[in-house]
Amino acid sequence: MRAVLCKAYGPPSSLTLEDVPSPEPGPNQVAVSVKAAGVNFPDTLIIQGKYQFKPAFPFSPGSEVAGIVARTGMDVTDFKTGDRVIASVGYGGFAEEVLAATDHLIPIPEGMDYVHASSFLLTYGTSLYALKDRGGLKSGETLLVLGAGGGAGIAAVE
Repeated sequence: MRAVLCKAYGPPSSLTLEDVPSPEPGPNQVAVSVKAAGVNFPDTLIIQGKYQFKPAFPFSPGSEVAGIVARTGMDVTDFKTGDRVIASVGYGGFAEEVLAATDHLIPIPEGMDYVHASSFLLTYGTSLYALKDRGGLKSGETLLVLGAGGGAGIAAVE
């Protein structure tokens, strides 16, 4: 399978596209055939060594994907081969396949395409957390969004 690889910290132009072995899922993991991957600010930080965690080289960036369960590991009962899923993977998503823990998978709702699903968790999850959990926004209140140039700001406006 092909994957975008980060072999040393640097800008996006330093990434390479290479053939790598397909991942094999372990217990409570699935291999997801990636149909679309979100591109988020943390993806640019991780390839520059500026994110909270630093995967061992070489690694593929890409923290959220949408795709189809290709293979399941032992003890997987909630998902099966062929299921359409959104996965939060931390890194590894800019590849044709990526491993995902079953507790980081969400079924893709009917009517949602892969592109929208792949960019849903980080932006909308961040916005929901900020508005509801941190900001305590309630029905009927007015919200002024001062920064709607990025994903979380656009999600807040929506």
